Amino acid sequence: MRDPFAAFRLDGRRALVTGGDAGIGFAIARLLADAGARVAINGLSGSAEVAATISPSCLGLDGDIGDGAALDRIIAALGDGLDGLDILVLNAAVEFREPWDTITAAQIDRQVDVNLRAGLRLIQAFLPGMVERGWGRLLAIGSVQEAKPHPAMLIYAGLKAAQTNMIGNLARQVAASGVTCNVLAPGAIATARNREALDDPAYRAAVLSTIPAAAIGTPDDCAGAALLLCSPAGRYITGATIPVDGGMRL
Repeated sequence: MRDPFAAFRLDGRRALVTGGDAGIGFAIARLLADAGARVAINGLSGSAEVAATISPSCLGLDGDIGDGAALDRIIAALGDGLDGLDILVLNAAVEFREPWDTITAAQIDRQVDVNLRAGLRLIQAFLPGMVERGWGRLLAIGSVQEAKPHPAMLIYAGLKAAQTNMIGNLARQVAASGVTCNVLAPGAIATARNREALDDPAYRAAVLSTIPAAAIGTPDDCAGAALLLCSPAGRYITGATIPVDGGMRL
């Protein structure tokens, strides 16, 4: 009997999810592992413990990807522990809520380092191998803020837009090799990062008023779309931005 879900299987594939120790990253890492991938989870600390809750075959890699030396160690560990990657999920990000006229140089640098520069370095480290082998998936986690930027997150929103431009540029260059490059753009998602803001009844009501689906999303709402884009089922989708926002961008 034909397995209708075979195209979503990732048996034998190797994946890295940055910021995979919580929230959207954790939900994606868990579903990729459920589909058969061996997943490396990156977080600032305790990544091994988190990875163990998903599968004994998962790898935990602590380290701040915004720090060049730490990123070097992560890249080396992936070479040693997984012998390369088939799937790269760029999820880790830093944001500062700050009015545009008081943003500091340090805040700019920190966001550029984590939200853009680290992703490019990981792409440079692992995308060539995907191209050479003729199969790969690059998935960046964007944001509804690319379409509706938050007034207090000028740099964050701008960098998410820059990341999407970069992913689209790469998609065109590597598509013929069997590698896809896409962006998943979440809206208002109930994560630890957003908990304090969404716990404010007035703020939550204001956010909900902008969402046609009239609900806050969950990390699991993002994971299914991520699996599609990272699996054989998504082989003919590249250069796309898939919104998971309950219609918030509209």
